[in-house]
Amino acid sequence: MSHPLTALRSFCSPRQQQRYKEVVEVARRQWSIAGQLFALQAMVVTLLVLAGAAGAVWLARTDSQQAAEEEVLAVAQTVASSPDVRAALTAADPPSVLQPYAESTRQTTGTDFVVVMAPDRTRFSHPTRDLIGKPFVGEIGPALAGHPFTTTNVGTLGESVRAVVPVYDERQRIVGLVSVGITTRNIDRKLLGELRVLLGVAAPALALAATGSWLLSRRLRRQTHGLGPAEMTRMYEYYDAVLHSVREGLVVLTVDRRVALVNDEGRRLLGLDADAPVIDQPVAGVDLPPAVADLLGSGRDARDEPVLAGDRVLVANQRTTRFEGAVLGTVLTLRDQTELRALASELDSVRALTEALQAQTHESANRLHTVLTLVELGRADEAVRLGTRDLALAQQLTDRVVGAVTEPALAALLLGKSAQAGERGVNLVIDPDCRLDDSPLPTGDLLTVVGNLVDNALEAVAGTPAPRRVRVFVGAVDDALVVRVADSGPGLAPERVADAFRRGWSTKSTGRGLGLALVGQVVRRHGGSCDVARSDDGGSLFTVRLPGEGERS
Repeated sequence: MSHPLTALRSFCSPRQQQRYKEVVEVARRQWSIAGQLFALQAMVVTLLVLAGAAGAVWLARTDSQQAAEEEVLAVAQTVASSPDVRAALTAADPPSVLQPYAESTRQTTGTDFVVVMAPDRTRFSHPTRDLIGKPFVGEIGPALAGHPFTTTNVGTLGESVRAVVPVYDERQRIVGLVSVGITTRNIDRKLLGELRVLLGVAAPALALAATGSWLLSRRLRRQTHGLGPAEMTRMYEYYDAVLHSVREGLVVLTVDRRVALVNDEGRRLLGLDADAPVIDQPVAGVDLPPAVADLLGSGRDARDEPVLAGDRVLVANQRTTRFEGAVLGTVLTLRDQTELRALASELDSVRALTEALQAQTHESANRLHTVLTLVELGRADEAVRLGTRDLALAQQLTDRVVGAVTEPALAALLLGKSAQAGERGVNLVIDPDCRLDDSPLPTGDLLTVVGNLVDNALEAVAGTPAPRRVRVFVGAVDDALVVRVADSGPGLAPERVADAFRRGWSTKSTGRGLGLALVGQVVRRHGGSCDVARSDDGGSLFTVRLPGEGERS
């Protein structure tokens, strides 16, 4: 499996990818880790083969030396025990009998010399006739003492392995000595033949080991992209530092959908424990938020897609990564946009209020023009009735909202939603019992719940026959904050209630299905509840109950 850092190349800019190629090219011109490993392996294998060959040669030479000693000793004892040799040693002319016998024995046994001598070293036989009658060169002391022995000495034929054995007469007196030898030159010649066989075995073994090392280094070079140890260490340290310091969450999956990497920010955003064993685990076996798990499990590409992860709204980008045409896996990046979404929600509320005020200004200008025209026509009474009626309705709504809700942001939100509903032909009714003096929730969470429930209700009644109505209640009930929003729309089927609070579910063709998911997120964060029932108008009734300070304690 390729290192997960390689998969990040597809997320680099063209300039960064070009820089990556330059670094790799420079590293390849140096001695790569694969090349160093091949050289080290070749050296170790060569030394092992040479050491093995040297040991085998030493053992073979030792065996040859021992075999030669045993051979010459056996031949010397055989010659010394021959009756003909005993008789010839006491004859008038020993060389005339012993020389032919010794040469025949030498040729038969393959030894280099068979020398029969008197106790005073006088030779009676020798491969070189000119040396017969001359003293024997070499040690004979142990044999004169009655102890056969073997030794290595330098004589007239050169260095040789020889055995010296005493010859006894009938009264067990030493009447002569027999020395049989093989020159070390002939021993080495035999050893050379064995050495050729040994080299014939060692050479293919060395070639096979070198080929295996070359194949291994070639595979390692391909996996390390020809980088050297220093370059790999520097690159790993650099990328590891970057991955654990960036403010984006990062999740890398292998081709078989196993987790290869999760950086520190990714663990924080996904709610994973810092010590949780997630590396090399199947993605289905990791405790991930459902939306993130579905996205990772699908393997599809995603671009700036919002997902919910606990209390956070994350923006996800997912891409299948490739390197030199081969698929490496999937890389998912996550950015926390919870605060940005909250600010966007508040901005939407302010924008809606602004648009409503602009619409009211335009409508007020039209009504003012109508009143002035009625005055010019002399119909002052009708002008007064028209102006005071519209003013009374607007003031009545404002007084009701401001008097019931002491939270300025919520009051502004409800006024803006009322104007927005009026533009859409929807009657937004603020419940007369609506009363909220002190909200136990942060202002941002309160606006998220009320604003998204009202927006959902307005969308639900859009396109339905008149009259279209939305009812809103916000107040404290039994030490709990209760928000109820009812609409006259088509209603929500019971089997679709659970889906309504899942990110991505929406009844709108162009919607992202994030509003109710954010409401569910706030409810879960504060330990509340959210119920969906049928409203009196035939639509849906959403009831959110959030515990107050007394219930939380």
